[in-house]
Amino acid sequence: MPRIPVRTIDDAPEASRPALQALARRTGRVLNIYGEMAHAPAVVGAYHALHRALAEHGTLDARTREAIALAVSGVDRCDYCQSAHTISAQRAGLSAEQIAQRRSGEVSFDHRLAALVGVVRQVTANVGFVDDATWQAALDAGWSDEQLTEAFAYIVANMFTNYFNHMVGTELDIPPAPPLQS
Repeated sequence: MPRIPVRTIDDAPEASRPALQALARRTGRVLNIYGEMAHAPAVVGAYHALHRALAEHGTLDARTREAIALAVSGVDRCDYCQSAHTISAQRAGLSAEQIAQRRSGEVSFDHRLAALVGVVRQVTANVGFVDDATWQAALDAGWSDEQLTEAFAYIVANMFTNYFNHMVGTELDIPPAPPLQS
């Protein structure tokens, strides 16, 4: 059950409205997570600014970004984000099997991506710590220092939403991600 109500553009604090409007344009409506973030202009503004910076300066393609998002939300057990990024990953051309593998951390169909997901999962699960072998495997798979550094920004953006959803109890207003097979 949500701990705070979802704000609309009309009832959000004035300082939250520009970011909330921009996020609503991106998704076609005010999603529950954005309406809850709008309670605090600093929160919705920080989230929107991070995504603007990634859109302006990011170099990772949509499939890679979604692999990061699915891995982070899988480790963090964020149902809302797993659902949202399942939709985004489908739009990026990933199959249901590829999406499920990314959520669970298995990426058998792409060795290079598996190496990156290994780094992402360790960063997420270990408060930023990555063992040397996992880091080196990503470098050996062809990921550059720049790309691994950029991946950190995507990890943080996803942890931001995962933790926020856990804190406020965001109610799912999008189709749920299918359950993973045990």
